[in-house]
Amino acid sequence: MKRLVFLCALLPALSARAEPSEWRLDHAHSQVFFTVSHLGFTEMIGQFRKFDAKLLFDPTDWTRSSVEATIDAASVDMNHEGLNEHLRNEDFFHVERFPTLSFRSTKVENLGGDRLRLHGELTLLGQTQPVSLDVRINKFGEHPMRKIPWVGFRAEGKIKRSDFGMKYALGPVGDEIGIIINLEAGGPQGGS
Repeated sequence: MKRLVFLCALLPALSARAEPSEWRLDHAHSQVFFTVSHLGFTEMIGQFRKFDAKLLFDPTDWTRSSVEATIDAASVDMNHEGLNEHLRNEDFFHVERFPTLSFRSTKVENLGGDRLRLHGELTLLGQTQPVSLDVRINKFGEHPMRKIPWVGFRAEGKIKRSDFGMKYALGPVGDEIGIIINLEAGGPQGGS
């Protein structure tokens, strides 16, 4: 009942806004993961430890929302320092020449219910390619401790690393890279 009262009070104020508002990323509860096949024996999971995102969110019309994200390439982590160092060199992310990856959304489709499709452009190794992510809105409502509007997303998609010029060990190391992103964000006065 409290949640319903909160949403009823919140929606008229939000719908009066002309533009989507900026919601602040909760870094402590957000993650960027990737998966890749290693020799066909295992699906390795890695993550980027440092990233930021500018989220413009419209709770009344999700298709008006947008996101711009930047990832620190050197923050790549596969839980093994030798592997991490190899990933940072010119065979993979070449972080000295390309210190960041970036994503900019171009369109949001409402697929019904809590599902969206986020279209955008990913820049990796200096090359920009179109990418689509399937997004689930896990929850939108009042944060139970902060008592402000809060939202949580999970986004998933796939890219081919060769499309961006990352061709080292293709075959033994998979070309298809899975992307899994978990994000939490707080309303205009929220986030940390």
